[in-house]
Amino acid sequence: MTIREIYNLAISKGVENDFRSTESLKLSQERLKARYDKMSDKERKWFDFERLENPYSDTRILFGDPDKKVKKILAGIDIDGSEIFLAKEIKDIDLMISHHPRGRALAALDDVMQLQIDLLNVYGVPINVAEKITKKKIEEVSRSIASANHNRAVDMAKHLGIPLLCVHTPCDNMAAKFVDNKIKKDNPIFVEDVIDSLSEVYEYSEAILFGTGPKIFLGGPDNRAGKIITEMTGGTEGAAEIYEKLSQVGIGTVVGMHISEKNRTGAESANINVVIAGHMSSDSIGMNLFLDELQREGIEIVSCSGLIRHSRL
Repeated sequence: MTIREIYNLAISKGVENDFRSTESLKLSQERLKARYDKMSDKERKWFDFERLENPYSDTRILFGDPDKKVKKILAGIDIDGSEIFLAKEIKDIDLMISHHPRGRALAALDDVMQLQIDLLNVYGVPINVAEKITKKKIEEVSRSIASANHNRAVDMAKHLGIPLLCVHTPCDNMAAKFVDNKIKKDNPIFVEDVIDSLSEVYEYSEAILFGTGPKIFLGGPDNRAGKIITEMTGGTEGAAEIYEKLSQVGIGTVVGMHISEKNRTGAESANINVVIAGHMSSDSIGMNLFLDELQREGIEIVSCSGLIRHSRL
């Protein structure tokens, strides 16, 4: 496969596992195209053309010839300076894949949070409520990432001549759908049953050995789980105010990758149970599902940077 083919596969897998309907995604892209068509030449000069074909702005080819053939990949949750030097030492690495965005993909992280609005609507929250609450959080995230050193890893990859790709929301979509399907299949009644269900997943069972396995962050093991949803995609953590709205539409338990104290307080006020499956382990699930697609094509995978590599082939 070429780097471009891997990139396109990431986008298609993201769409395939997106909780939003195909119609919703299509409408969003059509509205973006309509806005582009109305732009002035000056506005188009600075427009990110990739967005017209790729609905996930946190997934990008950051450096490298898109037509380069790939036989061996170094994949990690984060690809930074140390991982790039590692790639140079291993030799014959044709491409590095980072889960967490870098470069332009990190700068556009807030854009992909629009997904959360539609996802909350899927869970039953009125779209106008989801928009008002989430847009405020999107602005907050936009300000918080503005000062980041976005191109640090990209610059190093260029100096050492190793192509770099990041695949964020598509992998998060795959992880969220995988966990959602597992929980629906097991149909846990109590919160401790949710933990038991997650613990059967390889990445989570390995994380337990590291001391970072699934934990109850809010509620008790004997609490009834009620209706369970996953909170694992959409760029980053959503707004704390949303838990009250989730409670009002009948959500009893949220399964997430991580949660801040502010959001935990919001969930506590809404009487929602919170189970944190684990950040690196959840990210590993999504990455593994995607990397399996590449392994199926004969590409060798070398894991690093917190990735709990497990093939399901």
